[in-house]
Amino acid sequence: MTRTDQPTPAPTGNRTRPRRKVLISGASIAGPALAFWLNRYGYEVTVVEKADTLRSGGYPIDVRGTALDVVEKMGILPPLREAHIDLRRLTFLDGDGTEVASLHPHAVTGGVAGRDLEVRRGDLTDALYAAVKDDVEFVFNDSIDTLDQTDHGVDVTFHEGRSRTFDMVFGADGMHSRTREMLFGPEEQFHRYLGYCFAVFTMRNTFGLSHETVMWNTPGRAAALYAVGDDDEVHAFLNFAQPEPPMDAFRDPDAQRDLVTEVFADAGWEVPGMLAVLRDTDDLFFDGVSQIRVPGWSSGRVALVGDAAYAPSFLTGQGTSLALVGAYMLAGSLADQDHIKGFAAYERDTREFVTANQNLVSQGGATLFPTTARDLEQRNAGLRGLSAIPASAGRPAHSALTLPTFTP
Repeated sequence: MTRTDQPTPAPTGNRTRPRRKVLISGASIAGPALAFWLNRYGYEVTVVEKADTLRSGGYPIDVRGTALDVVEKMGILPPLREAHIDLRRLTFLDGDGTEVASLHPHAVTGGVAGRDLEVRRGDLTDALYAAVKDDVEFVFNDSIDTLDQTDHGVDVTFHEGRSRTFDMVFGADGMHSRTREMLFGPEEQFHRYLGYCFAVFTMRNTFGLSHETVMWNTPGRAAALYAVGDDDEVHAFLNFAQPEPPMDAFRDPDAQRDLVTEVFADAGWEVPGMLAVLRDTDDLFFDGVSQIRVPGWSSGRVALVGDAAYAPSFLTGQGTSLALVGAYMLAGSLADQDHIKGFAAYERDTREFVTANQNLVSQGGATLFPTTARDLEQRNAGLRGLSAIPASAGRPAHSALTLPTFTP
C-alpha cells in the first residue's frame, strides 16, 4: 500500500517565483532533517521511502557536538531530552567472564555528560517526522526507479510507475544507497570495509541489567548486552573480525546466522544463549563494519547526504550526528543560490568536519574490538586506569564545525 501525506502549502509571503520542487529518497534521519530545512527555505519537498511506514524502535543512537545545535534549532531538543537514555555503566569482561573494568560510558566514548544525547532510533525518527509531516509530502512503499537529468530538472520514474519532474533530487537512502549507485556507479568503489562484521537483535532481559552495557571480549570477537533502561528486553550484539567481507552472507539471513554461530561456537559467558536466540529471532540486523567515502557528493542536480555520502561506521558513534549536520549544511547552502553554487558550498564547508569524524574510526576499533591478544591486554590495562571521566572529556571532532546562519 502506498500512503501519501499531502503537505499543507507553506505561506508564500512576498515570494513571486514558483517554489522549487525537490525529491528526497529516504525517510530515516538525514531525509526528514533535510526536508525540514529545505521547507524552511521555501522549497516544495517530497520524501519517498521504500518501507511502508516509519521505522520504529531500533538500537540506541548518539547525538553529539554540533548535531545538538542542529536539533535545538529545529525545536526538537526538548522531546529528545525527555527520551534520553541514561546509560550509567559500561562493564568490560575478559574471555572467562572476569570483570576487567566498569566505567561511566563517557570515559570511553569521549561524550560530554549532561549534554550529549543517546536515544532510541525510533524516538529520533518520530521527532523528525512530527516536525515536518504537516509541510512535506511523504510517499511510502515506493522508491526511485530511474533518474534522467536535463537542463531544466530531473525526470524521475518511481517503482510504482508514476513519473514526476523535480528541480533537484537528494539521496538520503543510507550506506547501500540506490541513488548513489545511479549517480556514480556500484557501491564497491566507495565502500571501505573495516575488517569486522556484526549482528544485532533483541532478546529477553533475564540478566538483571538496567541502564548499562556489558561487553565480553576475546581477540577478534566481542559480545555485548545493552539494557537501555528497566525494560524486559536487551539489545544483543555480536561483533567479529573478518578479513574479507562475506558477500554471500550479506544477501542471505540463513548464511548470516550460520557464519555468526560458527565464529562464536566455542565462546563462553552468555554467548551460547545469545546464539540460541539468534537462530530464531525475527529482528536480526547483520552487516559489515564499513565507511562510505565518495570523492564528490553531487552530480548535476542530484546530491547525497548522510550515510549515502559519508557513512562513518558505528565505531565512530557519529553516523546520526553527521546526517543531521550534513542535512543542515546542504539545505542552508541552497537557501539563496542555485544548485551549482549550493552543492559546491555544501561540500566545501562540510567535508573537513566529515573527514575528522570518519577518522575517529581507529580509536573506536582499538577500544572496543582488539584483534590480537597483545592489543586486548593493552586495551584492558588502559581501561583499568580510567577510574573517572577525564576533565577534558569530549572529542574535538564532535564539535569541530560551528554552524553558520543561513538566510533565504
